[in-house]
Amino acid sequence: MVKKEFILKKLGQGLLHVLFWFGVLLFYTYFFGVDSTDFNKTLYFSLFLMPITVATTYVSIYKLIPEYLITKQYFRFGLYSLYTLIISAYLIFVSIFFSLILLSDFEYDKMNPISKNLIFVMTGVYLVVIIVSAFKLLKLNLKNSEKANVLETKILETQLKLKEQELNYLKMQIHPHFLFNTLNTMYGFALKKADETPEMILKLSNLLDYLLYQIDKPFVSLTEEINHIKDYIALEQLRFNDTLAVSFVSDNIKETTNISPMLLMPFVENSFKHGFIQNGTLKVDITISYEADNLMFHIKNTSQKQTTSEHGIGLENIKKRLELLYKDQYTLDINDNETTFEVVLNLNTKTLKNA
Repeated sequence: MVKKEFILKKLGQGLLHVLFWFGVLLFYTYFFGVDSTDFNKTLYFSLFLMPITVATTYVSIYKLIPEYLITKQYFRFGLYSLYTLIISAYLIFVSIFFSLILLSDFEYDKMNPISKNLIFVMTGVYLVVIIVSAFKLLKLNLKNSEKANVLETKILETQLKLKEQELNYLKMQIHPHFLFNTLNTMYGFALKKADETPEMILKLSNLLDYLLYQIDKPFVSLTEEINHIKDYIALEQLRFNDTLAVSFVSDNIKETTNISPMLLMPFVENSFKHGFIQNGTLKVDITISYEADNLMFHIKNTSQKQTTSEHGIGLENIKKRLELLYKDQYTLDINDNETTFEVVLNLNTKTLKNA
């Protein structure tokens, strides 16, 4: 079936070539027949020129242009084009000479008026060559442009898949990290058979639902992220009891505001995991505000200056996620001093609020 289609395609192309060269023959007959009353002489003269025109044209479109011009071998293209021009000009001169012999019996006055002029004859031949070559060059450029677009699309698709895979990898790192800390707290309460254990299980189930069913979405509502941050804080309050002082303020939060899931939670978790109890209390202050398409997240906790980077993989992962998802749309400032650890995130959600 494929072979049959190939044969039919080639036959169709051959037919188009035959029709085109027949049209060129008609053009030559008309062009060289100006001021001539002998149609037969004009037709024969045109037939003399056809092999030269066909050969010169095919050398140009199947050899010179695709092998040298398109591949930017300009010196060879210029050199071989000059050879082609010289040879074809010589053959045109020979055709005029044979026209004088065979058609005019060596009588110059009997020749067609235009065929006497070498410049006019060469113009007619090279006009066809130039037009066909220009069309071939345009076709090749369009074909190369199409190939470049296909290649660019494939590259973009590959980059997108790599980004998705990297995001999934980062999320997979967040999940066990977050769950390990929470389950470890619950295990301690279970050992003590604390009355708060059922409440912890309920809040943890809400968080698990968020992790399992919402995390794979590209975006979730900011209010949903905030609600799960509150559940997480409640779990930590049960664990820390009187040694924890949390201030949580959310202002002017719109239901239509969307962010990537688990974008803010790692900052909160990091504050509890790596926070330091000072004067018998771990203080955590969280503020989330929204104004003019700009989300501001601020979290500050009591801490102790670390000599090495000991704030866990959560912060590094979240930096990578921000760069992948919100490139050039955010600022992140982290301040780690002797007594406090502070994070300020400003995020432009204008292009994402309708996601």
